[in-house]
Amino acid sequence: MRDTHMKLFVVFALFTLVLSVQRQAACGAAPKVRPAGAAGGFYPADPKELTQMIDGLLAQNAVPQVQGPLVALICPHAGYIFTGPVAASCFAQLKGRNYARVVVIAPSHYENFHFNSIYDGDAYATPLGNVPVDQDFRAKLAKLSSDIKISDRGHLQVGEHAEHSLEVQLPWLQRTLGDFKLVPIIMGDQDYGLERALGRALAKALLAESAEARAQTLILVSSDLSHYHTYDYANNVDHQTLQAIEEWDYLSLSRNFAMWERGAQTWEACGGGPIVAGMIAAEGLGAAHAQILKYANSGDATGDKSRVVGYGAVAITPGSAADARKRADFTLTTGEKNALMKIARASVETSVRDRKMYQLAPMGFPRLEEARGAFVTLKEHGELRGCIGYITPLKSLAETVRDVATDAALEDSRFTPVTTAELPLLAYEISVMSPLRRVLDIKEIKVGKHGLIMKQGEIEGLLLPQVPVEQHWGRDTFLEETCHKAGLPRQAWKDDDTDIFMFTALVFGEHSLDAGTLPDRPTVPGQTPPSPLGLESPRP
Repeated sequence: MRDTHMKLFVVFALFTLVLSVQRQAACGAAPKVRPAGAAGGFYPADPKELTQMIDGLLAQNAVPQVQGPLVALICPHAGYIFTGPVAASCFAQLKGRNYARVVVIAPSHYENFHFNSIYDGDAYATPLGNVPVDQDFRAKLAKLSSDIKISDRGHLQVGEHAEHSLEVQLPWLQRTLGDFKLVPIIMGDQDYGLERALGRALAKALLAESAEARAQTLILVSSDLSHYHTYDYANNVDHQTLQAIEEWDYLSLSRNFAMWERGAQTWEACGGGPIVAGMIAAEGLGAAHAQILKYANSGDATGDKSRVVGYGAVAITPGSAADARKRADFTLTTGEKNALMKIARASVETSVRDRKMYQLAPMGFPRLEEARGAFVTLKEHGELRGCIGYITPLKSLAETVRDVATDAALEDSRFTPVTTAELPLLAYEISVMSPLRRVLDIKEIKVGKHGLIMKQGEIEGLLLPQVPVEQHWGRDTFLEETCHKAGLPRQAWKDDDTDIFMFTALVFGEHSLDAGTLPDRPTVPGQTPPSPLGLESPRP
């Protein structure tokens, strides 16, 4: 019995010793610091050289500071020798401003994972020193969504590659802000669900803090724009992307970025997910005013314009959704409308007579080169003969009108294809769609002016602006019927996980070039790239 007691005592003593050693080891464990993997490649590894480079670029910046509070920045993340002047226009905005915390949202270039990863370590290292992670805020943020995890995924080196998109922002911040705490987030996928989850959670976490803490928090989005196109093509597509940011159409941005990820030629940004998440977060904080600070591409730095990468700098400041809409009002001159009418008619006649695609010629109208959604409606003796279009922008307005005009004539499944004999009988109507904007207050919805998209996860439904007028609905019924169109409960528009987007349209015909209502019963084409909305008919 005594031996048994002795053995138990020894086991207990050893167990206690092990626990003690583990506690001591934990208390004395070295902090987990993410090393500077991009130093010596994307930027100088020598602290003195790095400091001189950043300070020199900031001194050369000629972009004036934006007025008022600064909620977020969108900055490029390629090598400093390529992005220097554009990045400097971003970080020069921080002069004279105090931020105790910076939330950096960046994309993963080397790992794919379906969540938002907040670094689980203690600090990020650069040649200028360690930047501590705000562990308290990290924990609060991760609790708000299952799509946000505390993890080292996306942060650590993968094979020979170390993720640079977040790290390259830090030396700039160290030189402009000095000491601050970091919330380092890597997005493992470009997906609206992840973007929404992160943006909404970030806004919610900040709104739970004091006004002072919010004012001392900067959201920094890390993204380059188009990749490896010619100089002129990059300029065109990148300015379309930047315009969509200015117009605050983050749903169309998200869809276009997702299509680009799948290989489609559309708007591009390797940090598209972070851009959308940052916009959603800023919107939740009352900031929906995007100001383009500077644009350039690698061809401007190297002189090689055959294969370039685009870089943009954007500042986001407080502003209402109404302000964004006023800036985004879209109009066309009579000459531009006539040019689109000619494209629609020529496209239909060429496709019906010759079974060929109409080739666009330069027209000298820059607005027709902007990416816009549009519908083309064909009528014969006043009756609908075909209508097809895209709600969100997929191509330039001129290309969209050309393509959907042909599809309205040949691909509308409700009708037989238009014949040659019918061509002289056709009347044309074009509807140019506005950007999509999320409804923050249902009082913004004007019956007869706005169409609605109801979106809950992957489920969507759309009704056009004229539908509630035709059906004599009020606003609440319009909302309920849009939910019903999506296959959702009629009160789903009140749910926190439901997003409501609204849009308008500029509508004109051959004999009346004034704005009017949307076309009757449009559908989406079956033989062109899939509509981001995936709708057969945005009518009841």
